[in-house]
Amino acid sequence: MTETTAFVFPGQGSQAVGMGQDLAQTYAVARDTFAEADDVLGFALSTLCFEGPEEVLNDTLNTQPALFAASMAAWRALHSAGWSAPAVFAAGHSMGEYTALAAAGALTFADGLRLVRERGRLMKEAGERSPGGMAALLKVEAKAMDDICLRASQETGQVVQVANYNSPGQVVISGDNQALEVAMQLAQAAGARRVVRLAVSIAAHSPLMAVIADEFRRAVEATPIRPPQTPVVANVTARPLASADDIRQEMVAQLTSPVRWIESVETMAAQGVTRFIEIGPKEVLTGLVRRIDKNVSALACGTAAGVQALASS
Repeated sequence: MTETTAFVFPGQGSQAVGMGQDLAQTYAVARDTFAEADDVLGFALSTLCFEGPEEVLNDTLNTQPALFAASMAAWRALHSAGWSAPAVFAAGHSMGEYTALAAAGALTFADGLRLVRERGRLMKEAGERSPGGMAALLKVEAKAMDDICLRASQETGQVVQVANYNSPGQVVISGDNQALEVAMQLAQAAGARRVVRLAVSIAAHSPLMAVIADEFRRAVEATPIRPPQTPVVANVTARPLASADDIRQEMVAQLTSPVRWIESVETMAAQGVTRFIEIGPKEVLTGLVRRIDKNVSALACGTAAGVQALASS
């Protein structure tokens, strides 16, 4: 039976020192991708990806372009290794949406890289101007967490909301530190199995990002964007982005809106996708897809060995 494929691209949290190095050593096109990234940004992003230090790589200012470059290096390596089967959809988780758009031809590599670097810079600035945080929760239903966040917001007068609907029973919440702490306590009292404060100083995908929305909108409007050659399923709506205007609206709305990853995967599966291939470091999305839909296959392709295995399959 022929597989119907969607490519998915990871976001922040999937970075790791050493990412992309074996790809660059094995595939000239991956090596060229990192060299282009260094040239576009004016510093050795490749060295940061390959050698760290970890705390600098984990600075959101650097994490976003580093992940974009590493995932695009894997994407290009896969095609240079002989992969030619078409994908019917692409999608990315948070920052990974930009990689999906570049892979689908809506953005050039250089324009996408510059845009995610600016996105990272502005999100870091938003964290300084409107401090907040994020927490991951396991074994809690999305609707229950929505209600808990609403209650925590009402009790504190501050904002907290679900930032990522990742998989059944796994959500990430984001917002003001006081409201976040109350929501975490309420979730534990409601029986959440695990409640973990994330090591970030920004409240991504929450209204606290609104302070940089106008400036980011200007960066988006200044970036050449074309309709994607492959439909890209949006984080905000879990529906395909059809036009350049749709993409621009999505990019700005995504700053303050939840990532509807469960619905995005369900949308693609409902349209006949049977295989999800994660392009980029680690295997975070591969695990999420498997928990969302047991009837589809999911595999990761972010290393030279992964590229070789997939290209020869």
